[in-house]
Amino acid sequence: MAKVRKLTKNDKSTIVKVLKYIKKYSIFLVFSVLLAAVTVACTLYVPILTGNAIDLIIEKGLVDFDGIFAIIRMMVIVILTGALAQWLMNVCNNKITYNVIRDIREEAIRKIEVLPLKYIDGHPYGDVVSRVIADVDQFADGLLMGFTQLFTGVITILGTLGFMLTVSVPITLVVVCVTPLSLFVAAYIAKNTHSMFKKQSETRGEQTTIIDEMIGNLKVVKAYSQEKEVQVRFDEVNNRLEKCSLKAIFFSSITNPSTRFVNSIVYMLVALTGAIFAVHGRLSVGKLSCMLSYANQYTKPFNEISGVVTELQNALTCAGRVMELIEEEPQVPDAEDAVNITADGSVELADVCFTYVPEQKLIENFNLSVKPGQRFAIVGPTGCGKTTLINLLMRFYDVDSGSIKVAGRDIRNITRGSLRTSYGMVLQETWLKNGTIRDNLKMGKPEATDEEMIAAAKASHAHSFIKRLPQGYDTVINEDGGSLSQGQKQLLCIARVMLCLPPMLILDEATSSIDTRTEIKIQEAFARMMKGRTSFIVAHRLSTIREADVILVMKDGKIIEQGNHEKLLAQGGFYANLYNSQFA
Repeated sequence: MAKVRKLTKNDKSTIVKVLKYIKKYSIFLVFSVLLAAVTVACTLYVPILTGNAIDLIIEKGLVDFDGIFAIIRMMVIVILTGALAQWLMNVCNNKITYNVIRDIREEAIRKIEVLPLKYIDGHPYGDVVSRVIADVDQFADGLLMGFTQLFTGVITILGTLGFMLTVSVPITLVVVCVTPLSLFVAAYIAKNTHSMFKKQSETRGEQTTIIDEMIGNLKVVKAYSQEKEVQVRFDEVNNRLEKCSLKAIFFSSITNPSTRFVNSIVYMLVALTGAIFAVHGRLSVGKLSCMLSYANQYTKPFNEISGVVTELQNALTCAGRVMELIEEEPQVPDAEDAVNITADGSVELADVCFTYVPEQKLIENFNLSVKPGQRFAIVGPTGCGKTTLINLLMRFYDVDSGSIKVAGRDIRNITRGSLRTSYGMVLQETWLKNGTIRDNLKMGKPEATDEEMIAAAKASHAHSFIKRLPQGYDTVINEDGGSLSQGQKQLLCIARVMLCLPPMLILDEATSSIDTRTEIKIQEAFARMMKGRTSFIVAHRLSTIREADVILVMKDGKIIEQGNHEKLLAQGGFYANLYNSQFA
């Protein structure tokens, strides 16, 4: 067997955090404990009534039927009372468990919304999903089992000992002397299962990640005939999960048989001792049957509690993973003196330095001054920092040093909400949500009228294909766009921005998935939309940026050339080489 594991500081910390969630529902907890006591009291009173009934059967012809019928009526009342109390206790336990689970999931989702993008970029999506869904479900199972069986089990043990003492003190002492053996066996096995359940939970997260990757990129997997390779990766993780699960379940499953063995010894000792006492007239037959019943009642909770402890080990591991996510450092909150702004389109970057990885420099001493209404195009080789610059402008990442100012204010002193509302963003990777076309177009401006929405769709040349859809603007699509082509999805994203018409625009390869003919029309629409608005255009197709007021040529995180199209061509530098390579 593995080395005995004690609760670590992290485990104790997790328990304290879980108790804080439960504290909100302490009224249900109090009722649950009281109802558990009533349930146990009714259950334990039945053997006494049974013993009394047996003692009324003296011999043939000497049976007190009136007394027996009276006892039977009392037994029916006690049993029904116990059943009602147990049902109400389960209602309270379910209330506690699923309210706590709801609160944890809500907090986890709220935390994901405020986590810095570097956390999301640095962790597999599947692992995050597994923590919020699978781990919380596992925790719920353990918590419910704990409330349902732990309280009743402990109260049953204490109650049984109390009732047994009233019947026979010597036999009760025999039971108490053997009890530690059962506790030792259950505790020893349960402690060994925690590390195995932790490994199981982590491996399950790996498995979810692979499934998430494959489903999200199934077309790419099939296009490159990677089905076998993905299958091999999945099988390797799946086999590891099988081994982890088998070990965890094996060790947890031997708890019950082990404690049952000890419990059988207890029952045998009670039967033997009670029989000797009965033969010598120190115990009636009814009392003996009562003690045997109590011996069963007393040992049964040890089986249940041992199973609960094992399940709680798993639940504790899962809760720890969820708490890790909830306690992740959130993004730097808006400053206390942060203000809402109405952007005028001016942007200034002064000595900006930024890197994703400390040992790998990216943007250094970057300076840029943008006047309201200017159209800035950003070009350069892959990895030069174009998209990174966009992330900094939107404050998806904070600069390491230097400053970015919008409307004369450092963006760290501007609320993120008002800053991002000042930008309209169309990315190369389209993003749509589950809902109707109408919901997607009005995402940035829910109060927009249908006339405004249709006008934006017409301006982006999306109206014609939307009308051809089965329900037009009320057609439901999923986040993948369903049967829409990549170009159609991009047109919807463009229409969404055109509906908002913010003072500044960011177009990151916004027409990369659109055919040339439609692109010309879109460029005309963009030209109208960008009139009087500051625009940042990231493009690889240099034909789309010839009308830009200023073209920034970036390389290795720095601006190496700057000017309009004609000026940069006349220089015959890096931009000229890029342009000529596309139109040679």
